[in-house]
Amino acid sequence: MNKRAKLDRIHERQVAADFLSKAFGTVAQIETLNLSQRLRKTTVEHLRLVGLSLLAAILIAVPFGILAARHRVLAQVVLGVSGVIQTIPAFALLALMIPLVGLGGPAAISALFLYSLLPIVRNTYTGLTDTPSHLRESALALGLPPMKRLRWIELPIASRAILAGIKTSAVINVGFATLGAFVGAGGYGQPILTGIRLANTGLILEGAIPAALLALAAQWFFEWSERFLVPAGLR
Repeated sequence: MNKRAKLDRIHERQVAADFLSKAFGTVAQIETLNLSQRLRKTTVEHLRLVGLSLLAAILIAVPFGILAARHRVLAQVVLGVSGVIQTIPAFALLALMIPLVGLGGPAAISALFLYSLLPIVRNTYTGLTDTPSHLRESALALGLPPMKRLRWIELPIASRAILAGIKTSAVINVGFATLGAFVGAGGYGQPILTGIRLANTGLILEGAIPAALLALAAQWFFEWSERFLVPAGLR
């Protein structure tokens, strides 16, 4: 079967269908997708993996970064734990997720979420702690409560650093998400994995090129969004 797929360039699904038909005397109905349909499918899967994990990381990492900036002892714990997670090899982290959440999308999304934490937490913490002291003192002199100081002074000043952390996590996740194919999560890693197994360069490029373009698109998107999310005087 592998020989026929490699030499005759027949899609592996069709090869499997023909084998089942000959072996069991039945006609196997199988859906064979063309290139554009496959790209559409893998793009949706890849965006789901990256988008859900990044959204969850933002919702968790930004508040923890704020807490770390408020409490220096907590900062050591938060930055230390997220730093240790970042040092775990990608395959090992995926393997650790399988017993906890199972195969497929949940394992890949959980691993991507954990990998996204450090850049966002660190940049949120750095952006808030780098707020000029005279601005803090002015806010205190005006009698602003802590939440208003955070909302109107500290977060706007830290917004560029926070966005940079989110951008870093997004670009990393686009590449890391290709490994999700090893746990059945789909995405651009699926044609790459199939191409490696069949020694088919075309299939490898079918996943590698869109993944690289998506990483560039993510970077451009966050750079463009700075125009609207970062105050004009801080760009």
